[in-house]
Amino acid sequence: MDPAVLDQILSGLPTLPDKNLLLSFGNRDDAAVYRLPSGDLLVQTLDFFTPVVDDPYDYGAIAAANSLSDIYAMNGQPLFALNICCFPKTVPWQIWNDVMRGGADKAVEAGINIAGGHTIEDSEPKYGLVVSGIIDENNYWSNEGAKPGDMLILTKPLGTGVLTTALKNEVITPDDASVAIEYMKMLNSTAQQVLNGFEVHACTDITGNGLLGHGSEIAKVSKVKFVIESERVPVFDGAFELAAAGKLPGGSRANRIYLRNYVETKLPENSGALWLLYDAQTSGGLFCALPASQAEEAVRKLQMAGLARSSIIGRVESGNGIEVL
Repeated sequence: MDPAVLDQILSGLPTLPDKNLLLSFGNRDDAAVYRLPSGDLLVQTLDFFTPVVDDPYDYGAIAAANSLSDIYAMNGQPLFALNICCFPKTVPWQIWNDVMRGGADKAVEAGINIAGGHTIEDSEPKYGLVVSGIIDENNYWSNEGAKPGDMLILTKPLGTGVLTTALKNEVITPDDASVAIEYMKMLNSTAQQVLNGFEVHACTDITGNGLLGHGSEIAKVSKVKFVIESERVPVFDGAFELAAAGKLPGGSRANRIYLRNYVETKLPENSGALWLLYDAQTSGGLFCALPASQAEEAVRKLQMAGLARSSIIGRVESGNGIEVL
């Protein structure tokens, strides 16, 4: 949803004081965190969307990986999940079985079960998960905490928005998008496990609001300025050309309008590099701030763990807003 519209929808909603609700939508964190009577911390999220690829199995796997990502972005461990299924009855049931099998296989890879869910008939397919997990009170990540002097790390390339849009419009072939599809199916668990060995000050995952949108959520609540070096940002092959040609999803354009007074840059208005920073991602990587003294070692270990495109893409300074170099 357009973030400006979402702000209006969320404004003025009633809430109750609850000392056990440690994180909710106030800071736009990736998941809610709640202290149970036992003292354990529950972390919970939900996510679902319409198909981004044609293959039903891949669609289910991507949707599940995207849902699980919010738990990993908080440094939580998933416990179980529930399906959210909105399927047209005009399509053979075998297609929806493939979708749910993709989601179930990804849940098994994460070490959890899908324990149930809810299905309705709908004219347009939608699929995703509610994921419940547990989190360490002394070692969970949120949007708040980035500090001047930190470096900014991204663990997956950008460009899934322009690539999947081009795929839908038959501008590119499935082979052209195959690398991006594999990355979208990739769990962020490996990135979390590696980064858990470092002093992460703030973290999120990059999804529909794009890198600059999700980055702004951290920068605003942390009361700092982000400086992004566009040439250091990893992107998928073909994404730059598509973005420069204006082959963009509607969400990317909405993200740019929403952030027009928050992002400063001297890049040309139609720069492909700039559009990719606004690009609405699906199942993107983790984006975190950590001490400069640890950043290069963190990237080295991420790359050794198989996340070869992990990169330091910027820094945190005193001030506010985001500057793109």
